[in-house]
Amino acid sequence: MIYDQPQALRLAVRDGNFRQPTSGHAGGYLQANLMIVPEADAFDFLLFCQRNPKPCPLIEVLEPGATEPRCAPGANIATDVPGYRVYRHGDLAGERESVADLWQKDFVTFLIGCSFSFEAAVQQAGVPLRHVRQGRNVAMYRTNIACTPAGRFSGEMVVSMRPVKSRDVAKVVEISGRFDVAHGTPVHIGNPGAIGIVDIARPDYGDAVDIEADEVPVFWACGVTPQWVAQKCRLPLCITHAPGKMFVTDLRG
Repeated sequence: MIYDQPQALRLAVRDGNFRQPTSGHAGGYLQANLMIVPEADAFDFLLFCQRNPKPCPLIEVLEPGATEPRCAPGANIATDVPGYRVYRHGDLAGERESVADLWQKDFVTFLIGCSFSFEAAVQQAGVPLRHVRQGRNVAMYRTNIACTPAGRFSGEMVVSMRPVKSRDVAKVVEISGRFDVAHGTPVHIGNPGAIGIVDIARPDYGDAVDIEADEVPVFWACGVTPQWVAQKCRLPLCITHAPGKMFVTDLRG
């Protein structure tokens, strides 16, 4: 079942009826990566986002303890994401369907733009996306592209990859460039090794897809970057979305 409206999708998530990646759903609405940190770490992370707008384009920052975002009235950040990851001291402590029971009054939520937001426009322009057609999560990779540090936060950019036919690359670059809050234009096109990806068939997150002879891999900055950075800096506690499972806002892309 494809959910066209974000409110219906969020309710399905809250009721336990939707746990899959959100790519291909709620076309035309902004989807968001999630990063939740204690207030003590919030300023440094805000500065990290401001210094690294390609992987971390901010949609909204909630007040400490707040769970209802302005971009989705009636929603609950603690229950309306299809999958959450909890990290403690840089280690993955588990994946959960809700974090309501873990909620703290000092939690600050950051909603970060996601490249899923431009996929509907790309497909409407006649460019197919294989991971959407195959019902897979998008492939994501750690790279050697250094982010600008801020406080305790430092590390390398994570990218998402979509195979695109050579003749369509310029079109896809132009379309995605309209979505600054969803990572905008690609950060790299072509040779994966140039950005430190050793094996394109083995993504660090998400699912591998085939790249056909007339296609090139196109890479966009990815909002999973904060997860990797939180691991590298051994952040005592943070909560994120599970890769590919986004918070869907009511904002139009």
